[in-house]
Amino acid sequence: MKSKVIIKRQESYEYQGLKNCIYSILDALNGNSLYRRQRVLIKPNLLAPAKEEKAMLTHPLVVKAVAEYLLEKGCQVVISDSPAMGSFGKVLKEGGYLDALQGMDVEFKEFRESIRVDIGRPFGEIELARDVMEAEHVVNLPKLKTHSQMLLTLGVKNLFGCVVGMEKPRWHFRAGVDRTRFAELLYLIAKKVAPSVTLIDGVLAMEGDGPGKSGDPRPLRVLIGGDSAVAVDVVVTRMLNIPPERLLTNSAAFSDGFNEEEIELQGALPRVRDFRLPSVGPVVFGPERMQGFLRRHLVERPVVLPESCKQCGKCWSYCPASAIKRADSSVRFDYERCIRCYCCVEVCPHGALRVKEPVVGRAIRRIIKK
Repeated sequence: MKSKVIIKRQESYEYQGLKNCIYSILDALNGNSLYRRQRVLIKPNLLAPAKEEKAMLTHPLVVKAVAEYLLEKGCQVVISDSPAMGSFGKVLKEGGYLDALQGMDVEFKEFRESIRVDIGRPFGEIELARDVMEAEHVVNLPKLKTHSQMLLTLGVKNLFGCVVGMEKPRWHFRAGVDRTRFAELLYLIAKKVAPSVTLIDGVLAMEGDGPGKSGDPRPLRVLIGGDSAVAVDVVVTRMLNIPPERLLTNSAAFSDGFNEEEIELQGALPRVRDFRLPSVGPVVFGPERMQGFLRRHLVERPVVLPESCKQCGKCWSYCPASAIKRADSSVRFDYERCIRCYCCVEVCPHGALRVKEPVVGRAIRRIIKK
């Protein structure tokens, strides 16, 4: 069975034009019959408190248009996520969701309760948000962003938000050292959640050292929707001139039998050839007796910009490996413990953390390329 993906140009977040565009995408994805009078959970990207112009979160007017569409179908609409940082209420307020959806008959509900769900080998049973698993339909609304660990955070990665609260860093600790394994975890979660629609907000995207405040907003002026999160992600990589298999969640799907040739694309695919990606690489490699040296001198790692650090404690309280400690004026990393999951870069509210390759590693990589 073919996966349908629809791509449309959308120049801005001017609401009437945005609404018309989103309605046409949802109608084309069998929305007229799919949603009528059912309980639908909308899962946007609500990473952390941030303003719309930072391009960290799914734009509130995208969420509003989808919610309005569903309400017109007589649906019961719930908008949910589990932010990595900050309270759910603060994300809703600072991100503009409460203002944008004011007066609409929707429920904002933070993921709090989990149930054990078998996502398949090799992970078996993991805990996912009960509300997601009990919804009749899930509408997945990612933001098109870079990600310092996984290259991009798109449709599949957005559903990692269905892992509740501190279970996220625990899974980073278990699987985050190996990006391929972590990508497999993300893919299996997305496969289990099985959203009816994935609609990516790429009107204002993020490039550079995303997905948090270290990234840079970049207008791409597109909305991309589909009935398969993997298919949508594959189309986005094509648009950004990235081999689809380079996004490891795509690669995990291909290994599971997903065939990108079965994607039915509707609409003209833009070509973005200068999109700035983060620098990512393997976390551990080489002979075991050499891995300590390699990790210290060759592998990229998070670093702090002391002038931007406020010592707020978000990074060290969230770090799954307990590799960050408070220092005199900023923070100190224990790179022997650090698993390079970049949770700290993701949750820093001040943009004070970056991913940096050590000088020795950078020099060796340049020599190898010559």
